[in-house]
Parts: sequence; C-alpha cells; structure tokens
Amino acid sequence: MKIPYLNFAAAHKEIEAEIFEAFKTTYQSNWFIMGNQLKTFEEAYAAFSKVPFCAGVANGLDALILSLITLEIGEGDEVIVPSNTYIATWLAVSYVGAKPIPVEPSIDTYNICAEQIKSHISARTKAIIPVHLYGQSCEMDDIMQLAKEHNLFVIEDNAQAQGAQYNNKTCGSFGDINATSFYPGKNLGALGDAGAVTTANQELFQKVQILRNYGSQEKYYNQVKGINSRLDEVQAAFLSVKLNYLNKWTGQRKSLAKVYLELLSPIADIILPKTADKADHVYHIFLVRTHKRNELQAYLSSAGIGTLIHYPVPPHLQEAYKELNYKKGDFPIAEEIANTALSLPLYPGMSIEEISYICGEIKSFFERKF
Repeated sequence: MKIPYLNFAAAHKEIEAEIFEAFKTTYQSNWFIMGNQLKTFEEAYAAFSKVPFCAGVANGLDALILSLITLEIGEGDEVIVPSNTYIATWLAVSYVGAKPIPVEPSIDTYNICAEQIKSHISARTKAIIPVHLYGQSCEMDDIMQLAKEHNLFVIEDNAQAQGAQYNNKTCGSFGDINATSFYPGKNLGALGDAGAVTTANQELFQKVQILRNYGSQEKYYNQVKGINSRLDEVQAAFLSVKLNYLNKWTGQRKSLAKVYLELLSPIADIILPKTADKADHVYHIFLVRTHKRNELQAYLSSAGIGTLIHYPVPPHLQEAYKELNYKKGDFPIAEEIANTALSLPLYPGMSIEEISYICGEIKSFFERKF
C-alpha cells in the first residue's frame, strides 16, 4: 500500500466544481486585486474566527510582520517566542528589528505556557507570540492574564490551528492581533500562498489594511511606508469555497487521529500527542516521538508510507541565527523534539484501512529486535 504524507486529491475532488466556478466568476469579473472576492472571504473568515475584523494578506509570514509593525514593535524591543516552532515566527520578529526571546515549550503539549514565559519577561519585552503548534491551542487564559499583568501585547500565530479552541473560545480571537497562514498544506489551505490577520480592534485592523497596500488607503496617496502584501481575488475565492468545508474536514482529522491514538497506545516505545485540559486539537500534524525516529522513518518509507520531520533543526541552531550565539544544549526541550519527532500521514480523505496499515507497520517495527 502506498500512502503519501499529504494528499490533496480527495478533498480537492470533493470541491472541484465549486473551485472551477469560483475561478470562472473571478476571471470573468476582470477584477483581480482588492475586490469583492477578498471582502467576502475576509467577512467569512472573521465570522469563523469569532472576531469582527480580518485582513487578507499575501502569506503567513507577512501576517506576522504586519501584526508587529501595526503594534509599533521594532528596534530595541524583545518578543517572546517558542524555542520549538517553524522559523517564520522568529523571522517576523527579526524583520521588524526586534529580538526574539525563546521560551521552552511543555514536553507534553509542545506549546509554550504562562509558567515558562514568566521568567523571560524583561523591561524590553513588548509582546508574546504563542504558537498553536501542530493544531493544538495554547493555554490562552493564563497567557492573556500574564500579558495583562505585564502590559504586553499578544500576537497569536494561528497558522496551524484554524478552528481550534481553548476553553470554548476560538484561536485567532484571543490576542490583540493575530496571524494565520493559508499555505496549501494548512488545514485551510489556498492553492498558492495566502495569509490573514484577525483582530477585535478596529484601529489595528485599519492600520493593517493601510500597511498591506503600500501604506495607502486611497490609491496614489500614501500615509505611511507600507508594503505590498494583498491576498489576491483568485485565492480569496478559492478560500471562500474551502472555508465552507473546514469544519467537516476538521471532524475527519479528529476521527482519524482518534484511530491513531487507539491503535498506537499499546506501543510503549512511542510517545503520542497529548492535549491539555480545556484545549482543542485540530491535528494539522499528527506528531509522534521516538528515539528510533530515523530508523522508523526509513522503515515506513520502505513500506510505502510517507512521513515528515517537523522540524529537524530548531531555530536557535539555524545558521540564520548564528549571531545570537546559541549552542547545542541551550534549549534541550526544543532539541529533544527536533531529534525525536515524526509526523505521520493525516488528511481529509484518508481511510481507516490506511491508518490501520500505518499502525500495523509501526507495531511491526517496534517488535523487531534491535
């Protein structure tokens, strides 16, 4: 049996007619930037996120950068980030001239929480970026309370957890301003790069709208130095179609994850995902850990099963951040995750038979004598 790590075929087949119609409508409108398709999607995604405002932008990294610029965070400021995250979280902080301050995550949930963050707050700290990693919401009530006590901004990085909740409140609605990505592999993915900023603050929303459009509210009149980061009409139209299916697809992810958890739980040599109290998990990634990770990945590959490693090198050990002078051992939890994590296939359209085959092969691997 051949099972790729990710396969769009089933989900895209389900919506193919609607996607083609969305393209046709946009094509025939002859309006491709900042039009009705964008407005329609922004309103729909804001409602989905339980906030009044959403601004579509070019990608998730821009969403983070624009959020930081909107909050006037820059040179001399510090922003708390997870030590275990995709590097985009750190890059956004660097691009505005601020310094990323890494905080170790919980080894159980892989997310940062208030207890770890507290000791890293300094006089220079201006914001916290909690990342809802792999699809699980951070424990946001405590993070928001800590931010309030220290007069800090919160920017949620919600690229991997669209639709997830904490304590019955939707991710992307907690922070002062929040960023998400619609990269094709996300739970809500465009057919190219795309992203968005969500907020309940009208003033911040209006600033983002201006900044993403060359610093202009009215064409050829520029109030500030902005950038070109606009979610185009075609991608907005595609996302509007996909958004209507997101809850259904999330339900499929959760059902498949439940099968994984049931079938893999008897295997003592593998560490399964854990979900915090009051937290929700939408399983953007189904990540397991084992000290035999590389051997297991090779074994599964030989059985026709695709896997990925999220992420093989933590940000503090990337060459891009060599000027921070971090070394191996500085963030042992992030390094432990990087050395042991393996992401298994999980996507809408997978069958229980496929999950069973994968789990059977994993069981066979650990039954071998090493």
